[in-house]
Amino acid sequence: MTKMTRRAALLALGALPLAACSNGVGSSGAAKIDARVNATLNELYTRYPDTLNLADVAAGILVMPVVTEAGLGVGGSYARGALLVGGSTVDYYSAIKANVGFQIGAQQYASVLFFMTDESLSDFRRSSGWAAGADVGYATPNEGRTLAAETTTSLSPVIAVIFGHAGLRIGATLDGVKYTRIVP
Repeated sequence: MTKMTRRAALLALGALPLAACSNGVGSSGAAKIDARVNATLNELYTRYPDTLNLADVAAGILVMPVVTEAGLGVGGSYARGALLVGGSTVDYYSAIKANVGFQIGAQQYASVLFFMTDESLSDFRRSSGWAAGADVGYATPNEGRTLAAETTTSLSPVIAVIFGHAGLRIGATLDGVKYTRIVP
């Protein structure tokens, strides 16, 4: 029977946090994100076929398969996803949002950003952390399985489609989303 030394025990305990990290070299982090991105796009295109038209002309598509948001006065959200150009993953991103205001609850949803111009895609990729702002048009799918997008939205350099809500969050807040490149 071998006896464990204090040094071996300390090394083993010190390695536990590293072993629990899912974003290490050789991990399946990228594969998990890619699988979720593909499933999200399949659901989007099946439920809202009009989004295929956006995808056909978009310079790039940023897919955040699961955005988890919660708040009680102060809130926030987090998501991980992938940027696709020409149908292939070129980078991975996280999305972090902080907000403050009258709010209570939690929800999850999928978010897909369609970069409609090469310039908007290039600006996104060159930035060290891109915050969604006034240049983003929001298109919200309705119950009739069509995509409601006004003419002004269609001309926006970036169109955001939010769908697949689960949960309930009530309130009015001031917030912004920051997207940052990650290595899964």
